[in-house]
Amino acid sequence: MKVLHLTKVQGIGGAEQHLLQLLPALRERGVDARFLSLDAGGDARRFHDALDQRGVPWQRVACGADVSPRLLADVARAAHAAQPDLVHTHMVHADVYGSVAAALGRRPLVSTRHNDDRYLLGPFRYVDRLFMHKATTIVAISDAVREFHIRAGLPASKLVTIHYGLDEAPSRPSELTPEQAGVAEGAPLVLAVGRLIEQKDHATLLAAFARVREQHPEARLAILGWGPLEQETRERAAALGLAGSVLLPGRVEPSAWLARADVFAHTSRWEGFGIVLLEAMLAALPVVATRASAIPEIVADGITGLLAAPGDADAIAAAIGALLADPDRGRALGEAGRRRALDEFSVGRMTDRTLAVYADALR
Repeated sequence: MKVLHLTKVQGIGGAEQHLLQLLPALRERGVDARFLSLDAGGDARRFHDALDQRGVPWQRVACGADVSPRLLADVARAAHAAQPDLVHTHMVHADVYGSVAAALGRRPLVSTRHNDDRYLLGPFRYVDRLFMHKATTIVAISDAVREFHIRAGLPASKLVTIHYGLDEAPSRPSELTPEQAGVAEGAPLVLAVGRLIEQKDHATLLAAFARVREQHPEARLAILGWGPLEQETRERAAALGLAGSVLLPGRVEPSAWLARADVFAHTSRWEGFGIVLLEAMLAALPVVATRASAIPEIVADGITGLLAAPGDADAIAAAIGALLADPDRGRALGEAGRRRALDEFSVGRMTDRTLAVYADALR
């Protein structure tokens, strides 16, 4: 079986991390899984290099304007040359151009939905339904995403949930370690990983951490990531009097930070899945997160972490403070999280369910 996966690539986010797990696993099961990159520049090369390291064949087409007859022709040409048995698209650009290529080549189409994107509740939902009309299966990465797309008008009969899978915490060495960044030995460290965008709501995390510092003045907060709100985040931290205790090292490999942290914090307003939660759980870190979208499917409240309402800085601060004050409880939650990640969110389980979808599509 040959399967061609497509997505727009600008770097390595949740969807790309998922593909870096799924594609090699499919190839290990005998599937000729290949990748077509809708290359939008940015940090796309980092993802392409990661595919090379995993032995996944790939090619690229340039992705500029959102609406592009040239891109459609390039995708259709590449899909025809690949002669896949099945086309598997990820995210909106691939859904649009990949669905047309699959129809032109008379190939079955599978689409994976990675987010509960709010624009799909507006007029674009009618366009989305049109392009998904021929899809045999639409995979949602969480039950929350599945329910969202049903509300957006996609047929429930086509939607199936397959959670992300991950077997180990990140292991690539960090370009900058907490020690190199100035985190003192023994200082409590709260870690967040995510792009600096509105969805991740680092503003609430900063407000919560300002309260935590009242009880734990030696604590430090590190936010690993980059994005359009970087300067605003720095200014907000300074305005809260946190300039010396909040670290924003940019986009660095998280391995050393996961090993050093005491608590993992994730304050998203909405979240299709949040693969960083699995990374933290596999690193045996207790998680403090918001009770938003798919997060309660991953973090078991009171068992592997503590959940609070989105935007509730007081509740988030109380949860972080409670875990910093009781390290034994934090370690117990972290170990429970590691077991849950290995039991419920393995790469093998994800791959088995994906192969079942392919078998149905080909029938």
